[in-house]
Amino acid sequence: MKIAKDKVVSLSYVLNVNDHEIEKVVAEEPLTFIFGSGMLLPKFEANILDKEVGDPFEFELEAEDAYGQVNPQMIVDLPLDMFKIDGKIDFEVIKAGNILPMQDRQGHRMNGIVKEVKAMENKVTMDFNHPLAGEKLHFTGKVEAVRDATQKELDEGLYGEKVQHNCSDEDCSCCSGGCHHGH
Repeated sequence: MKIAKDKVVSLSYVLNVNDHEIEKVVAEEPLTFIFGSGMLLPKFEANILDKEVGDPFEFELEAEDAYGQVNPQMIVDLPLDMFKIDGKIDFEVIKAGNILPMQDRQGHRMNGIVKEVKAMENKVTMDFNHPLAGEKLHFTGKVEAVRDATQKELDEGLYGEKVQHNCSDEDCSCCSGGCHHGH
């Protein structure tokens, strides 16, 4: 059976960025998703279309076809006070390199990376770009399984709740490591 729209696909793969392994998904715990449901990057899906069980794959996605280029407007200074919990700031949490779950004014969840704490200026520089923005992604892997999705899976998603958002949206920053995991 070939990979096509509305098929349940399971993949094992390794994701490399700049010759460094970023993620490894093994055959015993594969990435499983409904093809064409918007859970994966469109160009990722295009590269595995029509493959069958046992087929290997290897391809690269340029930044523009993955998580886009780094958008300087997504790097912002926020007031340090907004990170207070019970009147205190935990500088073990609010430190450069940490990823923090946050919400925008509309209540959308997103992850931000602490770039710099400017305590003297009472500011924290946060980066809301996807962690892989600006990067070329290199995937190598194998198709582990392909089957027809059930009507229930098509209606409700693989895990019982239909996802209403497509991570190819430019403003998607909900997934650290990439939306190829689903939500």
